[in-house]
Amino acid sequence: MEFVKSVEVIITSLIVDFELPFVFSLKDRRKIINSIKDKLKKFNLSILDISSEYPKEATLAICYLSHNMPDAKQYKEKIENFLYRNFPEFEFYFEYEFI
Repeated sequence: MEFVKSVEVIITSLIVDFELPFVFSLKDRRKIINSIKDKLKKFNLSILDISSEYPKEATLAICYLSHNMPDAKQYKEKIENFLYRNFPEFEFYFEYEFI
């Protein structure tokens, strides 16, 4: 009889809302969001732009896996700090859920 070792996996869902008061077109917003997504690639995340049609707001859905809850929380903080450091001209609002 084989025993399967159970592994804890934490799925983190992070929603980031951006306020873009100086953007006036969807093309400009897309350029900014693509820049943010490119810089976040180093974190090995799944990222989806779920923005509405209003150009002054943008929303990114980010998802990643972690081995345990402390790692998941630490990774979330790294992502938040990275965004604050690299994009200080934007306002961010974060919502997250650990599953």
